[in-house]
Amino acid sequence: METMAKLKILADSAKYDVSCSSSGSKRTNTKNGIGNGNVSGICHSWASDGRCISLLKILMSNACIYDCKYCINRLSNSVPRATFTPREIADLTIEFYKRNYIEGLFLSSAVVKSPDYTMEQLYQTIFILRNEYHFHGYIHTKAIPGASPKLIDMLGNLVDRMSINIELPSSNSLKLLAPQKEKAGILTPMKQISTNIALTKEEKSSYAKRFVPAGQTTQLMIGATPESDLKILRLSESLYQKFSLKRVYYSAYVSVNQDSNLPTLQTPPLLRENRLYQADWLLRYYGFKSEELLDETHPNFNHLLDPKCEWALRHLECFPVDVNQADFYTLLRVPGIGVTSAKRIIRARRQFRLNFDNLKGLGIVLKRAIYFITCSGTYFNHAHYLNASFIETNLLYQEKRSLPVLQQAKQLSLFDTLNPTKEDRIKCFSGNL
Repeated sequence: METMAKLKILADSAKYDVSCSSSGSKRTNTKNGIGNGNVSGICHSWASDGRCISLLKILMSNACIYDCKYCINRLSNSVPRATFTPREIADLTIEFYKRNYIEGLFLSSAVVKSPDYTMEQLYQTIFILRNEYHFHGYIHTKAIPGASPKLIDMLGNLVDRMSINIELPSSNSLKLLAPQKEKAGILTPMKQISTNIALTKEEKSSYAKRFVPAGQTTQLMIGATPESDLKILRLSESLYQKFSLKRVYYSAYVSVNQDSNLPTLQTPPLLRENRLYQADWLLRYYGFKSEELLDETHPNFNHLLDPKCEWALRHLECFPVDVNQADFYTLLRVPGIGVTSAKRIIRARRQFRLNFDNLKGLGIVLKRAIYFITCSGTYFNHAHYLNASFIETNLLYQEKRSLPVLQQAKQLSLFDTLNPTKEDRIKCFSGNL
């Protein structure tokens, strides 16, 4: 099969893997080398089908020996199959880089013959790029569950980032939909990568010689099995704590196979995916715990309401917050106030006492925040807002207006054009939209 025919098959097969963010690398060029993996050298553009524009995102092979029921490349599916050799991938990467098509490589693979064989092929590919072509650009590869620790170590010393997809939220779901995979086979190499990353940081190795210097990630499928948002969020929180992951990616289940154990969804659960990403952000940067955001009586997020707003409505006893007195972490819990705007508030109030006119210039989303804050004890327009029903009605109205694309279960692409009306532009300029 010709290289371009393989590329068409294997690039299309890779589009369901969303965990190819390229931030965090600082690998610089050397004499007689090509490419640069600096943070500023990698962009984050996405096509409508999930491919990262700036990275060559492909599978090494889609000829899988596993028969996972949700996967388009499952053994029992009759789909076109192709396999790249390590030399073909290396040559393709360099030729694309020289043409300025790409800035780096995201390389994954189905399991060919065995986990160890697949990892050996991945290693040979990256070895050619790093040592023969002296390519210093960003490289992200998948670690194959079940592969030997030695192969994971060898590959981890060459790449910027590695990821192992945990796939499903529980062992029972894994047994149901991916019976050839085991939880231990995923978590053991994840622990190995985490440990090695920590060791090389302690040894203060140069960035280029560190083990997986841009960290590791994982991907979790949403909607293929009946686990609640609470269970998913608990799992993510545990992964962050135990393995110091950079990111957990959530992928809305896309129905590509027919099977009695798979749900029949007309459209992917994109709103649910979006809420889990928002909640994940709250876990990583806002100091929230999974048990605060959800509990057994509220195991799932309201798809029409931001998780922080939903938490605030259930905890009105924590409000209102006075922006002139509250500490940084208290401000972070206010809907409409993010990390950057909270820092701006802290800095600004050292110079003068803040009022609502001042807050508009600090990046606060006042259409959410006004219900939960005061300025020196005074509410916006001197009204009293602490009424749960009134606040929820207004927040739901705002959310419905701001999520038309997600409600239609469509993903925005780099090439989508938004055409606001003249009325919307006027409202946006005046701060009323």
